[in-house]
Amino acid sequence: MLFPYALPRGMKTGAEAMFADLGHFNIRAIQLSFSFILFPSVALCYMGQASYLRKFPENVGDTFYKSIPAPMFWPTFIVAIFAAIIASQAMLSGAFAILSKALSLGCFPRVEVVHTSNKHAGQVYIPEVNFLIGAASIVVTLAFQTTTNIGNAYGICVVTVFSITTHLMTVVMLLIWKNHMIYIVAFYVVFGLAEFLYLSSILSKFAEGGYLPFCFSLVLMALMATWHYVHVHRYWYELDHVVPAAELTALLGRHDVRRVTGMGLLYSELVQGIPPVFPRLVDKIPSVHAVFVFMSIKNLPIPRVAPPERFIFRRVGPAKHRMFRCVARYGYTDQIEGTKEFSAFLLDRLKMFIEEEAAFDVDDHVRRGVQMAAAEEEKRFIDAEAEHGVVYLMGEADVAATAGSSVMKKIVVNCVYNFLRKNLSDSHKALSIPKDQLLKVGITYEI
Repeated sequence: MLFPYALPRGMKTGAEAMFADLGHFNIRAIQLSFSFILFPSVALCYMGQASYLRKFPENVGDTFYKSIPAPMFWPTFIVAIFAAIIASQAMLSGAFAILSKALSLGCFPRVEVVHTSNKHAGQVYIPEVNFLIGAASIVVTLAFQTTTNIGNAYGICVVTVFSITTHLMTVVMLLIWKNHMIYIVAFYVVFGLAEFLYLSSILSKFAEGGYLPFCFSLVLMALMATWHYVHVHRYWYELDHVVPAAELTALLGRHDVRRVTGMGLLYSELVQGIPPVFPRLVDKIPSVHAVFVFMSIKNLPIPRVAPPERFIFRRVGPAKHRMFRCVARYGYTDQIEGTKEFSAFLLDRLKMFIEEEAAFDVDDHVRRGVQMAAAEEEKRFIDAEAEHGVVYLMGEADVAATAGSSVMKKIVVNCVYNFLRKNLSDSHKALSIPKDQLLKVGITYEI
C-alpha cells in the first residue's frame, strides 16, 4: 500500500524542500516560517513519535499513523495528502529553477522556459521537464511497487543532498564570506560528522532501491556535461574563425558577388565579428542583400527591457556596405514580437541609429549638414529596400569531432550532442520566424 508510508515522508520533504521556494518568496518570509511554524511543528511531531515508540516499540514500521488518536486519523490523513502535494510542488519548483540557471549558463539543452511572474525571476515553469518528471514518477512507482524501496532511494538522496550542501557551504564560508578558520572548521566538523554517520548507515540500502537517485544523477550529469562541452567548443570555434573586416571588404568586392534588393538578417550567437557561416553563404549563393544585419538575441536577467533600449546597433565595415551589427536584448518576461512587428521595430531603430550617428559624428556645422543629408538619403534607401522584403538567414551548424579524436569524444560529439540538438525545438520557432521567410545555411564545425 502506497500512502501509509509515503505521506509522512512527504510531510518531511516539505521541510527539506522549503528553500526551493526562495524564488517565490523573500528570504525573510522563509526565515520566519521556518523558525516559528515549520521547525516547532516538525520537532513536536518527531518527539511525539519517539515517546510513542518508547512505550510501543513493536509499531516502529508505521509509527506516524499508529501514534495518532483514532478520532484524528482521517483529518491527519487529509493534511498529510496536502503536505505531500505541497512537497512535490516544491521539488518541481526547485528542479525548474536549477535547470533554468543551467540553461542560462549553457549547461543544459535548449528547452522552453515560461516565466510565470513579472516580479520574481525565479518563478519559472518548464513544460518538457514537468512531463519527464511525471513520466519518471509513474515508471518508478510501477517498477518498485512498494514504498520500502522508494523510501530507501529517498533517504539516500536526501542525506546526500545534506552532505553536498555542507561541503558547498564550507566553500562559501571560506571564499565568499571569509569567516575565521575556527568557525569554518567547527561548522564542517559538527555538520559533516553528523551527516557522515547518517550517510554511512543508509548506504546499506543502496542495492535495495538506493541506487535510483545515483542513476538519475549520472544520466543528468552526462547530458549536461556533454552539452556544455560541445557548446563551449562550438562557440570558441566561431570566435576563432570570425571574418576580419579586411576579408569582409575583399569578399564583397569579388566580381561574382552581387548586392541584391531587399534586407537580410543573419542570426548568430556572436556579438562581435562576422560569423564563419557568412562566407559559406556567399560561396554558395554569391549575393548579399543591399541592406544586411547580423542579429544576436540576448536574454537579460531582468523582467523587461524598455523598447528604446531594445536594440544596440553599430556598423560593420564602411558605410557604403550598408551592413550593421545588431544585438536585441529581452528581459525574461518580454515576448519576442511577431515577424511584422519585429521587422518594423528593427527598421525604425536602425534609422534612428543612422540619424544619431550623423548628428554626433562631427562638430563642424557644414560637415554636419552634409552628414545629415547623407543620413536622410541612407534612411530612404533602407526604406526602399525593406519594401522589397526581409529575408531571415540562420546557420544550420552540424558539429563533428575531428578525424584524430578519441572514440569517447566521437560518441559524445557525433552521437549524443547531435541527437539532443536534433530533437530540440527549432530556433526559428523560438524566434517566431515563418518558414517562407527563412533561409538556412548548412555548415559543419569540426572541434
